Amino acid sequence: MASGLQPTFGMGDITRVIRPAAVVPEDSATAIIKQLTMRDVARGGVWNVSSTLWQRYSGAWDGLGGTTGTAELVGSIAVAYETPVRNHITIYRVTITEAGQAHGWTVESLCDEALGYGNLSLDVCPRADLKPPPSRDPFKARRGF
Repeated sequence: MASGLQPTFGMGDITRVIRPAAVVPEDSATAIIKQLTMRDVARGGVWNVSSTLWQRYSGAWDGLGGTTGTAELVGSIAVAYETPVRNHITIYRVTITEAGQAHGWTVESLCDEALGYGNLSLDVCPRADLKPPPSRDPFKARRGF
């Protein structure tokens, strides 16, 4: 995987927190990681992936020494591996850059491209099971407040 993950977010970028977070099951997670790795910018692809951030570029990196060159960052997907359980991936934030918007990218289309490698889309991806917060603070009750 290529290095050079840089959060280059501008004022016109769109960032959406995914709530509840999308949780990619094990089989899909394995397929997605395999496909993103095969499409890595170091191999002439358009994805630059780490264990916390998946970046999609407008094209292959064509700069000197394997740098971005004319490729523009179109968006980023913030992920957490091994959560909420082993071999799952949680998607919790997505950013589309100004360049990405100019190329027609949306939060949904960026997620759907990556999730599609695991036969998922953002609409059908399982979601984190959010429990409602406690109705009152149990520690506060013990202190007599």
